[in-house]
Amino acid sequence: MPLDLTPALRLYAAWRRRRLAALDPVAAQTRELTRLVRAARDTAFGRDHGFASIRTVADFQERVPLRRYEQMWEGYWRPAFPVLENVSWPGRIPYFAVSSGTTSGSSKYLPLTPQMRRSNVRAALDVLAFHAAAKPGSRFFGGASLMLGGSTALVEEAPGVFSGDLSAIAAMTLPRWAQPYAFPPPDIALLADWNEKLARIAGAALDRDIRVLTGTPSWVLILMERMRALRDARGETARATLPDLRLFIHGGVNFAPYRARFEAMFAGQDIDMREVYPASEGFIAAADRGPGEGLKLSLDNGLFFEFVPVDELGAARPTRHWAATIEPDVNYAVVMTTCAGLFAYVIGDTVRFVDTKVPRLLVTGRTSYMLSAFGEHLIGEEIESAVSDAAWAIAADVTDFSVGPVFPERPGELGRHLYVVECAAAPGADAAARFAALIDADLQRRNDDYRAHRADGHGLHAPEIRIVPPGTFAAWMASRGKAGGQNKVPRIVTDRALFDSLTAFAAARS
Repeated sequence: MPLDLTPALRLYAAWRRRRLAALDPVAAQTRELTRLVRAARDTAFGRDHGFASIRTVADFQERVPLRRYEQMWEGYWRPAFPVLENVSWPGRIPYFAVSSGTTSGSSKYLPLTPQMRRSNVRAALDVLAFHAAAKPGSRFFGGASLMLGGSTALVEEAPGVFSGDLSAIAAMTLPRWAQPYAFPPPDIALLADWNEKLARIAGAALDRDIRVLTGTPSWVLILMERMRALRDARGETARATLPDLRLFIHGGVNFAPYRARFEAMFAGQDIDMREVYPASEGFIAAADRGPGEGLKLSLDNGLFFEFVPVDELGAARPTRHWAATIEPDVNYAVVMTTCAGLFAYVIGDTVRFVDTKVPRLLVTGRTSYMLSAFGEHLIGEEIESAVSDAAWAIAADVTDFSVGPVFPERPGELGRHLYVVECAAAPGADAAARFAALIDADLQRRNDDYRAHRADGHGLHAPEIRIVPPGTFAAWMASRGKAGGQNKVPRIVTDRALFDSLTAFAAARS
């Protein structure tokens, strides 16, 4: 095993925490925007928007309108793709992170520059700095770091230009000092078959000194369950699944439905579970405190953030808040300007700030992550919280779930919501009815529009819960070609064909 770098990283972590503590959010974000505009002023995008004469945040907001991916793609990237040179960022773009966005859209190709790769590495080091402060005795860099990402096979779109999963690009472009600590090895990481890859990782990790584990909770659970089965088969029932683990870094989905299972899995071990908010567009925030206290916004790392109230997103001139003007408890759409050539780019996520002095946020969902087939206006945060609380109340170990609308088929009928719920173990006979009643009551308490639609059966029937066997969601995702560490189970499914495919698949396995 290579040298234990923990002492060196502790020195860096202490220095970095002092820098972050002294940081003024408004001044830091002003500097970042100034640097980004200056860097891109001679690109096609910069010339079109008069970057050379932008001096303030107000200037930028006046000259650069909000854009979504489709507008950047059609207006700037598609005509030159795959060789983007001085289009919206100086030089040639060497990598594109391929992202499906939400649940069913076509693939996106998001530029990834050397500056953005360095930004992502610095953000990852910030997570280690927060861990070092919380767990002073942790030897977190004395062993391997297991990153459960997608396939590391990249596609060469043009000479020297590659596309692939963000995790794949990260694995292939690790700094030299970090490479000896990375796990799995290339022969496993390059596997395209997800089931084979999981099996190989599970077997290879059993005898490795794994100190850090990173991945989406649902896929990590599957890996850990496979490793547990292998340990039990070897007669190691008393041994922890990953006995040397010190830090579990998770993100991508709401962790609340998974927390109890991970706490049980890690019982008796001193493991720090730390949430992060990475996106293909940039590393946005990370937890520097405990669960529920918000994720600290990355203020000095090549990213400039704006926040638009969700209900203004379709307005002609929406209010564009930034570090100087954000308010707590407002549901904002996230807008990013980055060192990869994104400017005033609406990424599709929504957040709510729990602290504005030192900006800390909670992820509340997606701009498209709303269930309002009948005018009920439920946001993702409300649904996930209701499901999590109901599961706890009836002691149901929920692994995954999706919800979608069921529309009336005949005049006079009412629609309803159908929740497809997977549990680690089969709940009691009346669990589905109790689960549905608790979710219904919780959502009526949280959301006035939902309560109005449920009043006296006015606009919605009570929700229905359909319990499905363990492994259903993983199998359904795999059937759609969506197996892998960067593919997330969609919580709210408003695409009728997609929801029909889920319910049909679930019915066939029940």
